[in-house]
Parts: sequence; structure tokens; C-alpha cells
Amino acid sequence: MTWTQVYNPAGGALFSALLAGIPLIALFYMLAVRRAKGHYAAAAAVALSFALAIFVWGMPAGTAVSSFIYGAAFGLFPIVWIVVTAVWVYNMTVESGEFEYLKQSLARLTDDRRLQAIFIAFAFGSFIEGTAGFGTPVAITAAMLVGLGFQPLYAAGICLIANTAPVAFGAIGVPVIVAGQVSGFSDMTISAIVGRQLPFLSVIVPFWLCVVMCGFKRSLEVLPAIIVAGVCFAGSQFVFSNFHGPTLPDIMSAIVAIIGLVVLLRVWKPARVWRFDGETAVAEGGAAPSVGVVLRAWGPYIILAVMVFLWGLPQFKSMLNAVPGAVITFGWPGVDGMVHKAAPILAAGKDPNYAAQFTFNWLSAGGTAILLAGFFSVPLMPGYSFGKAVSCFFRTVYQLRFPILTIAMILGLAYLMNYSGMSSTLGIAFTMTGGFFPLFAPLLGWLGVFLTGSDTSSNALFCGMQRSTAEVVGMYPELAVAANSSGGVTGKMISPQSISVATAATNMVGQEGNLFRFALPHSLAMTVCICVLTWLQAGPLRWMLP
Repeated sequence: MTWTQVYNPAGGALFSALLAGIPLIALFYMLAVRRAKGHYAAAAAVALSFALAIFVWGMPAGTAVSSFIYGAAFGLFPIVWIVVTAVWVYNMTVESGEFEYLKQSLARLTDDRRLQAIFIAFAFGSFIEGTAGFGTPVAITAAMLVGLGFQPLYAAGICLIANTAPVAFGAIGVPVIVAGQVSGFSDMTISAIVGRQLPFLSVIVPFWLCVVMCGFKRSLEVLPAIIVAGVCFAGSQFVFSNFHGPTLPDIMSAIVAIIGLVVLLRVWKPARVWRFDGETAVAEGGAAPSVGVVLRAWGPYIILAVMVFLWGLPQFKSMLNAVPGAVITFGWPGVDGMVHKAAPILAAGKDPNYAAQFTFNWLSAGGTAILLAGFFSVPLMPGYSFGKAVSCFFRTVYQLRFPILTIAMILGLAYLMNYSGMSSTLGIAFTMTGGFFPLFAPLLGWLGVFLTGSDTSSNALFCGMQRSTAEVVGMYPELAVAANSSGGVTGKMISPQSISVATAATNMVGQEGNLFRFALPHSLAMTVCICVLTWLQAGPLRWMLP
């Protein structure tokens, strides 16, 4: 028996929206005020969402449970599959000792703190964001900077600010993939639009970092490096997001930026080396690793980039999907064909059925490409073996058990809110902003990432609502969905989870308030930039969109 969604169960758009927002408010309270762990906060929000969906929106209990499980299943595949395999490759490089050579290769390029910040926090952090994401880059780069002698507050704050540029395409493009899945748009379209927004921010992030560290005048002393890093990264981000898809922009942009900086430092050095006040030069110990050792250390990530590139090609993906048994598609039991949309969300003449199709494309999934890259990399690691790699994989799954649970519950919450009509209720309330909605679309993404700590989770929560609202107010809906992801990146630096990761990595536990105040003005300023750009692209700059 089918059930038709209702969008105004409380008799007023604003009051109904307030009720629909209760799970999100609970998520905010648990994360920002109670400082609860992510899976506890997600569980509380899910429980409230179930109660509201069944007792206020009138959704059948069985359909509510099935829609939650459907979302959780999508969280496990392909999203968790990508996260686990990406972190597994990183863990193998650490266990084998190769990561130390990789770290040394970056640290020895220059002893100027400004350039080290650009190399490690911006370029290398973007690379780690692209391969692993979900807090990994801040943890790694902040620890690296402290190890190089950075003051802990600056090490943590700079890494949080630098992590804005790559977040939307993090973890092999998971945030954009989720945005496409939740909204029903092609992830290639969303990738292209995000790729016409974030490069405007990415190109100025290196300069932003330097100004935060040493001020405007001292930043001009390394302007060649700032220009090379910003232009290489932003240009590559645009090209790969528009012509390849969401999986490789971070990885390739970071590689191009690193290569550009290495080449630049062969022919140019800053006139004066800058260090923090009271800091003296520290002599480096030990011999620098050879070129062969450095290339070997980078080998797993080079292989990973090649594999992900191949898996992202439509022709190659089609070939993989043609293998018998490689793709299993079915309607999700208890949801598919059981929920109908209604006006004003349902456009006139459209099919009211809210489909729920699950696709298990195990061979062409991005996580499978990373898994194979990891096994292909084992022979490059001296003293490492396939047995150790398999053991490392299971340890990685155990290490990520709580993030896995959180991701599954957040995606389940998103699907429950979408299929119950709660997300649409929120969207209808936002239609009251009318022509100003383009200014609010990025703010929703910013709020979602602040609450959940993840651009992926924010997209899962809000992209369905973004599409619904944009269609009602007459905004290009693909832009609204993309703006959710672009706006979300600026909330990453102040989310409680990111702050906690950064303070733990820099031995600043207990100083979360100081770090939050350090990052907050930068988060707000960058958010305003994305809001204004989105508003312009919805109007006079509409020609910029695909």
C-alpha cells in the first residue's frame, strides 16, 4: 500500500519546518554543546526523526524503517567502501615506514615556514583529503607541522584553513557523489558547477595562509610561490572537475601544485627566510632520502591516482559494468513504489512515485580501484607483505568502526527525512526567501558541515531540500545543490569534530575554544565569498554554469 507525503502536518509552514528541524537541532546540541561523539549524536537525531516521521508526518513505521536502512546501506556502499580502502592505503605506508620518506621529501624542500605551510598544509593536505578525507588530512598535516617546529596553535589553525579548498572533492569525490545521489542529479553536473565555484577560493588560500602567519607585507616576499601554488591548484581543480568528474580534482590538483612548487624552488628562493618570533634555525639531521627512495614512497599514491583516473573514465566504467555479475540493481524492499510525492514538491505531470533503486556495482566502484591500488603497491614497500596488508585492512576497519557507524546513521537519517517529506517541509519554508535563496543555499551547506563535521553528511542532509526549494523559487536547482557542497567546505574548519582532531594532533586538548576563535572569522569570511558568488551565478553570471 502506497503512502503520500505531507509537507504541512502542523498547519503552518514555519511551525512545520521547526518540527522538521528538531533532529538537526538535536544534532547541533549534541555536537556543539554536549561535545558528544558523532555516533551518539547521530543516534539521537535518528530517534527523533523516527518519532516525527511516524507520529507527525504519518509515515508508516515499516516504510520509515526501510527508508533508514536504505540510506544506511548507501552509506556503507559505496561511501564507506571508499573511506576504508583510502585510509587503508595510508595506514600501509605508515606501517611500512615509507610515509616517513614521503614526509621528509616535503619537509626538506625549504626551511621557510611560509613555504612549508603551503607545501604541507595546502598542497599535501589536499592530496590526503583527496585520497582519505574525513579528518585524516588535518590530523596528518598538523602533526607534521608541529614536528617541523610550528607553534601548535598556528599548526592546527593553518591546517584547518587550508583544508577548505579540497573538501568538496575529498575521499575520491564522495561529497559530490552523495550530493548527486541524494538530489537525483548527475554527479558529473554537480562536479562541474562546484568546479566553477571553488577555484575562486582555492586560488587565494595560499595567500590567505601566509597573511594569517606573517601579515600582508611578509607574504609578498613569497608571492611567486603563492601564485604558482594557487594557480596550479585552482586551474587543475577546474579542469578535472569539469572534464573528468568528482574523483580526481583534489589528487591531481595537489600533485600539480607540488610539482609546480618543486620546479619553482629550483630557480627561485625567498630573499629572507621567515620563522616565528623567537624561533632559531634548527640544523637538519641525517641524509636526505635519494630520488629513488622518494619516488618509491610516493609510489602507492601514484598508483592510486592512476587507478582512480581509469575508473573515472566513462568508457572504462562501462567496460567493467559489462562484466557478468558486476552490477546488481534492485528496488529497495519496503520503500520502492511505496512513497508518493505531492504538490508543491511534485511538478505537474510528473510521476509521483518516489523510487528507491539500489545499485551494487562492486567492480566499477571507486573503493575497488583503491583496493586494487593498495595491493599493487605492496611490492613497492620493502619488508612489507600481502599478509601484512590484509591484516592492516582489518585493523583499518576496526579503527574506523565508529566513523562507519556514524556515516551509516547520517545517511540513514538523510534518507528517512527525504522519504518522510521532512526535508521538503524545510525546503518549502526556505521558499519564503524568494529571490534571495541563492544567498542562503551555501549557508545551509556551511551549517550542515558545522553540525556534522562532514561535507558528505551535509550533502546527504540538505541536497534533497536544496533541489526542492530551488525548483519552487525558480533557481537553477543544480546550482543550489552544488552550492550546498561549496558552502559546506567553509564550515569544516569550525566543526567540533575538526577542532577536536586538530587539537589532538597538536597536543592542544583542552584549548578547543582558542582554536575555534582562531578559525571562526576565516570561516565566516570565506562563506560570504561563496554566498555572493552563488547569488551572482544565479543571476548575472548564469553564463558561467554548464
